[in-house]
Amino acid sequence: MNDSFAFRIPVGEWAEAAVDWLRTNLAGLFDLVTRVLGWLFDTAEVLFTAPPFWAVILVLAAISFFAKSWKLALGTVIGLAVIVGVDQWENAMITIALVLVASLIATVVAIPLGIWAARNAGVSAAIRPVLDLMQTMPAFVYLIPAILFFRVGVVPGIVATIVFAMAPGVRFTELGIRQVDREVVEAGHAFGATPGRILRQVQLPLALPTIMAGINQLIMLSLSMVVIAGMVGAPGLGQDVVRALQSVNIGLGVEAGLSVVILAMFLDRVTAALGDRAPVSRAMKVRASDD
Repeated sequence: MNDSFAFRIPVGEWAEAAVDWLRTNLAGLFDLVTRVLGWLFDTAEVLFTAPPFWAVILVLAAISFFAKSWKLALGTVIGLAVIVGVDQWENAMITIALVLVASLIATVVAIPLGIWAARNAGVSAAIRPVLDLMQTMPAFVYLIPAILFFRVGVVPGIVATIVFAMAPGVRFTELGIRQVDREVVEAGHAFGATPGRILRQVQLPLALPTIMAGINQLIMLSLSMVVIAGMVGAPGLGQDVVRALQSVNIGLGVEAGLSVVILAMFLDRVTAALGDRAPVSRAMKVRASDD
């Protein structure tokens, strides 16, 4: 019976060998990444935790107001006041700093990669299975090599979050550019515009609503991964969730979980509102209202 399963593909051994080779030959690069990401996180953490809580609430409410409306600003104030009331303010600000750092880096990588994939069919075919792997691999698996490369702390949490959350940004960017009307692009070529100018002045503006939807999903995945990253020592609300799970502390778990939900709603509404403010989205709404 066991002889029928004698053949085994040593994928695990190959993965271990690859990780060992990377740790041996790229140790300097990993140290540099650790220092850079640590500095970015420390800077973002100071921006959110150093000012008094009421000042941060006012700034975030102002962002909500200019992004959408006074109703969103009022909801932001109420939600953040609840976080203060359950004594999770500092952890929440650490979490939002971690999310913003990871989301910013993921966006900077994802958008150019999505543009490249949209303009090159070979690149699109090559990265599609990689994106499938990134999206379907269990989130906990990303933490294992992250710990080996960057040790325990905030940096492995950021790296795992970037890898886990980047796929929607690439996919939506590629989709948005591919959906731009070919006749519009051909008209640009007919007027003598260079490919770079067509990309900047035609394709990206028309694809912006779709790209913003991808960034919205990227940020949501970053927030969900940040909580899981608390298991490897990443600070913030994730650590409280892990602590509540280990001690079966229902009260702490509810308070930390509620704070995560409030942050998710704030980030989701603001990024969605910014996408709606794109000129193309406004034009589509005006056309729909005229019809």
